[in-house]
Amino acid sequence: MHLTRRSLLARSAALGCSLAASPLLTPVTFAAAPWDTRLVVIILRGGMDALDAVQPYGDPDYAGLRQSLAGGPGTGAADLDGFYALHPGLAPLLPLWRAGQLGFVQAVSTPYRDRRSHFDGQDLLEAGTAAPGQAEGGWLNRLLQLVPGVEARTAFAVGQDRMLLLEGAAPVAQWAPGAGLAMSPQAERLAGLLMEDDPLFHAALNGALELTRQDLSLGAGDSSGDEGEDMMMSMMTAPKGKVHQEVAAYAAQQLRGDTRIAAFSINGWDTHSRQAGALKNALGRLSETILALQNGLGPEAWGKTAVAAVTEFGRTARENGTGGTDHGTGGAMLLAGGAIRGGRVLGRWPGLAEADLYDRRDLMPTGDVRSPLAWLLHGLTGAGRSGLETAVFPGLEMGGDPGLLL
Repeated sequence: MHLTRRSLLARSAALGCSLAASPLLTPVTFAAAPWDTRLVVIILRGGMDALDAVQPYGDPDYAGLRQSLAGGPGTGAADLDGFYALHPGLAPLLPLWRAGQLGFVQAVSTPYRDRRSHFDGQDLLEAGTAAPGQAEGGWLNRLLQLVPGVEARTAFAVGQDRMLLLEGAAPVAQWAPGAGLAMSPQAERLAGLLMEDDPLFHAALNGALELTRQDLSLGAGDSSGDEGEDMMMSMMTAPKGKVHQEVAAYAAQQLRGDTRIAAFSINGWDTHSRQAGALKNALGRLSETILALQNGLGPEAWGKTAVAAVTEFGRTARENGTGGTDHGTGGAMLLAGGAIRGGRVLGRWPGLAEADLYDRRDLMPTGDVRSPLAWLLHGLTGAGRSGLETAVFPGLEMGGDPGLLL
């Protein structure tokens, strides 16, 4: 099939999930706070596949669900504990695992279920609520409202994306690197309309991604003069260079000073097709980001730092017909940092037999991702359990302390 920008726009209704997770520029947000530990929250936009990132090769049903994606020690993945293996894309982080500074929580999710929309899932993840409208702003901002003496740092706003995670009444500063990408208000509205329903049309998605790889220049090739097409291609154009490393280096620089909280996004986790290559690249960016944070912070500050990487939902247990996976439910949380008690994969494993899957298709969530986040906040900032369960994460029951921190 010959693809043109006009044919791409004709298929734009199928691009909701792709665009919501595309590698668009996102700002990094900072907050200074009167405690000495550091927290970095990374939103993995697009739905990271927990079963590929941290591979449960010890589950007897795993290989049958993943004909081409099944991993394990014999496939280049590193064995972690005799049951889980680490995807090769995360191999640069193995020294952190061996040093007890890297860990995971498997089979967790937000309370969001069934519709599997990037927009809804990301909003609830950043809001920290069980349903829309339960609280104002994001959970990190509500944490800051519990702590006296919080001040915003000087900020540089270059991007136009938003981090609901830190929106709210507490003062927060923002900065984003320039990457030659601009979206007009009209483009943002168009994106919202296209992404709202998240249709899963894999053939159209594959075509759109292939076209994007072939031609990232709005002025190249046949031009239709259609303003809508130009906006669509503008939104899909990836920033050049390793912006994630620039973001991490700047975050580390701020965290060495008075800043105590940083939050930003890494995109590109929506792996409906050709997941083997796409996920390896995304995990490579995540690895580079964490190592850039470690390097930029230095040994002393890194020793007081916890990094939590979370995603809006996981992906289907079964591999689909295009070598990928579709929107799912249960996912995985990555923890890193010198303050983390790592070298462990936490979370109650539900099993992968068909009867054990959520809706007979997804990894069954056995834990609320907000609970380990709340325990991190409790240990790092001293926030009380009552405030965490009522104000920061309304309605959450934190349960027993999982001992995430040293």
